[in-house]
Amino acid sequence: MNALDGIRILDLSRVLAGPWCTQTLADLGADVVKVERPPGPRHPGGDDTRGWGPPFLQGRDGQDTAEAAYYLGANRNKRSVTCDIAQPEGQALIRELVAHADVFVENYKVGDMARYGLDFDSLRAINPRLVYCSVTGFGQTGPYKDRAGYDFAIQAMGGLMSVTGERDDLPGGGPQKVGVAVSDLFTGLYATVAILAALRHAERTGEGQHIDMALLDTQVAMLANLGANYLVRGRQEGKVPGRAGNAHINIVPYQVFEVAPDGQGHSQHIILAVGNDSQFAKFCEVAGRPDLAQDARFALNQNRVRHRDVLVPILEQLLRQRGKADWLAALEAAKVPCGPINNLAEVFDDPQVQHRGMVHRWQHPLADEVDLVASPMKLSATPVRSDLPPPTLGQHTGEVLAEWLRLSDGDARTRLSVLRARDIV
Repeated sequence: MNALDGIRILDLSRVLAGPWCTQTLADLGADVVKVERPPGPRHPGGDDTRGWGPPFLQGRDGQDTAEAAYYLGANRNKRSVTCDIAQPEGQALIRELVAHADVFVENYKVGDMARYGLDFDSLRAINPRLVYCSVTGFGQTGPYKDRAGYDFAIQAMGGLMSVTGERDDLPGGGPQKVGVAVSDLFTGLYATVAILAALRHAERTGEGQHIDMALLDTQVAMLANLGANYLVRGRQEGKVPGRAGNAHINIVPYQVFEVAPDGQGHSQHIILAVGNDSQFAKFCEVAGRPDLAQDARFALNQNRVRHRDVLVPILEQLLRQRGKADWLAALEAAKVPCGPINNLAEVFDDPQVQHRGMVHRWQHPLADEVDLVASPMKLSATPVRSDLPPPTLGQHTGEVLAEWLRLSDGDARTRLSVLRARDIV
């Protein structure tokens, strides 16, 4: 049994924010039907990310398939249906399916769904319980609502790049985006939460609602303590948070430190993440400098932040005196938060990552097996699903039409044949 068994979701989203949301809901047991563009003379069909490679999934013949790793990473546990919503018959088919859906997710430009007769008001008339989630760059209202929104631009506009990267006064300083599309990913997760809340409301009242998710809203929200710092004091004092490299604005020491080189003379680093004063005292004991924790400039975190420029150079000298393995073992034994800086090979070789089952092996229609990152959600009574590999384009069109529209096998084949003859699916 899964937590969202019986919930049906029509997913008309593409790329990352919307698919990340629906993948999470699919992991929790929802029947997510990914509605994709059928192949045409000027388009290969499907979610754009199917072609965002290399790398591509390698087929049984050893050759690349049309399934990019990017697409595979955001579409597990879903079924794929093709439908051309630009054609009236395609729009009519979606409206038929909506009558049997609980949730509708789309990330088209503002106004596109209304042109197709697939906007919230139109679909609510068919299914009053429908939870309708729109994901856009800037939302359904406001002066930017008609702009296309991309994660990279949103990271910049929403302030994240102003606080990410090395300090401007140091080598390599300047704005830097995060290595993964965090605005998209966070928006997908916030959308998941909003959909679950709206489903609860619909369950109690029979009333659906429209969820208006915007990447820019999410990016502003996820500024977290930095946003609060500015609003609470920075705005009054004219202080705007800036880039701090690998350091923390509000906690010291909480950054990357270079340690002694390895046996081949290669530079080595660790992160030290001291979160409170007792941890700082323990670190000082391990480092052989208990006096630092007694110094009035450093005993309390608020004073360590104020005297960062004095303390950090002292710690840099201390950390360079011992090797990475030595520091990590000693600090972990003393329960001082720390860690290595792993590349992805080291991440997936890590015994804790392996123990937690963060890689799942799938049987795929085009390959004997493919390893993908697993869901991090661990539910004791309703564990996440792992039964449907990311679907090939239109793989389940006939199956979904038969199930959702309650057609006999013969009627489903006839309906599918007619729709295909007209290039609708």
